[in-house]
Amino acid sequence: MVKVVVTGASGVLGSAIYRALRATDYSVVGLANSRTQGELSKLDLTDQAAVQDFLRQSKPDWVIHCAAERRPDVAEKDPHGAQRLNAEVPGYLASLARDLGFTLIYISTDYVFDGTSPPYGLTSKTNPLQLYGKSKRDGEIAVSSVTGAKVVILRVPVLYGPAPQNADSAVNVLLDVVQDQSGKQYKMDHYATRYPTNVEDIAGFLVRAIDRNKPLPLVVHYSGDEPFTKYEMCLIFAKILGVPHDHIVPDSNPPTGPGATTRPKDCHLSTKETDDLDIPGGLGLSLFEEWWSEHLTKQ
Repeated sequence: MVKVVVTGASGVLGSAIYRALRATDYSVVGLANSRTQGELSKLDLTDQAAVQDFLRQSKPDWVIHCAAERRPDVAEKDPHGAQRLNAEVPGYLASLARDLGFTLIYISTDYVFDGTSPPYGLTSKTNPLQLYGKSKRDGEIAVSSVTGAKVVILRVPVLYGPAPQNADSAVNVLLDVVQDQSGKQYKMDHYATRYPTNVEDIAGFLVRAIDRNKPLPLVVHYSGDEPFTKYEMCLIFAKILGVPHDHIVPDSNPPTGPGATTRPKDCHLSTKETDDLDIPGGLGLSLFEEWWSEHLTKQ
């Protein structure tokens, strides 16, 4: 029986992957640290001895590493913590992948690029603009530098989907902004183009990739193909919910000033090589407005 371990299984992406794998015949273990609930197991990934003991005992075939500091603003405030979780932990997992024989899938980000010359292919030069992107780029370097390890770097952009709370996703949280009719005004980014990608789509793709039982390339891009600024996403949410959006003001300027975290303008990931892998079902991408219309109608 195929055994899979999912780290960060309480997060938006990790929980979607965990649910999708649980619906198969695989043996699946979900790991979390600060938010353990249900059948998730608690494990501090920065405790190398504990991680080694756990993986030696569980003997997985795959480890899907979703745990990360994903918030650029938080990473800027705690660079050591972000570097440790986003780069040092993946490097150690890669060394265990080599020693124990499992395949490591490291979830990376479009923010490893500077956003000046999209779309970005698998061999495009990385040039992150802020600490979050740098820490994830360093994670890519760490896992790919372990000779003999079976490693896949899966780059994804901004994510959305079912979430324990809207604040867990930079897209979902916009629902709270749109629905705040208290009179508060919000300046909303209308500068950076993003390609929001559904976590359930990623989860389904990974299940099909594992089912295929063939090696994956070192780097894989998975991305939605619909371009939106955050302001444009807000307009879609307002349309679906039937609420005014006058309190949301578009801001077409790049973030500047004290405390502002630099964000790239357009990090569109090319998925041509991913399509060429001939994984059954292909990318299987949802349409943003269509998915949200159905999801919000159910609530």
